[in-house]
Amino acid sequence: MKTALSIAGSDCSGGAGIQADLKTMTMNGVYAMSAVTALTAQNTTGVTGIMEVTPDFLKQQIDMIFTDIRPDAVKIGMVSGSKLIEAIAERLTYYKADKIVVDPVMVATSGSSLMESDAVITLKGVLLPLATLVTPNIPEAEILSGATITNESDMEKAAKFISKTYDCAVLLKGGHSINDANDLLCTEERLKWFRGKRIDNPNTHGTGCTLSSAIAANLAKGFDLDTSVLRAKEYISGALADMLDLGQGRGPMNHAFNLNGEYAKEEK
Repeated sequence: MKTALSIAGSDCSGGAGIQADLKTMTMNGVYAMSAVTALTAQNTTGVTGIMEVTPDFLKQQIDMIFTDIRPDAVKIGMVSGSKLIEAIAERLTYYKADKIVVDPVMVATSGSSLMESDAVITLKGVLLPLATLVTPNIPEAEILSGATITNESDMEKAAKFISKTYDCAVLLKGGHSINDANDLLCTEERLKWFRGKRIDNPNTHGTGCTLSSAIAANLAKGFDLDTSVLRAKEYISGALADMLDLGQGRGPMNHAFNLNGEYAKEEK
């Protein structure tokens, strides 16, 4: 069985972060593992607190994983401090990790800031150059590129800049009133649009975590980048279309929308 590691923060409400990553990776057919960067107090309405782990403890988690069940792919999500980012980069370099997907989580769906400004500088300096793929949304791409993005042409320019600057592929996600479900994949060779169908569901908590984790799972299984992105988009579309409605704010999607079997049954 192929394996994947999520290095990210915990979401106690289960819709994003480590919890969403583990559900997504499991549903996409790989053995999922985690290294927790921070605990968060959050729900569908916002984030009220973040408690980081220490860099040394994060390194210990990564060591224990790589020395026993080496991951076939790594997804990196919320990392709010510079020292933690440096710890991740150092360990992944040491273990020569590959198939690394970085979701640069800087702002939560609810609008809450999750990353300190100096951490953004460190992310750019030491982590993005290790990435196979980085998956920013529009606001995150504006931070990474230093440019304002208002249309499709702006997306293409920003994606090219990020890809060239950090020597990695870029999946620039639409939404935020620009191209809604249409995402742009930029590699060294080309630009490719993935046209998606907009699903009228306000419950989008954890969509970025879910997409990046699904891509990592498919890369772990040996699919190429284009196919991994396509399969991940199809999975997230299914999860959104299931119309799960939980919480008082932007609720989670149903990661287990396609889960069937004896152990999933409820009492009649």
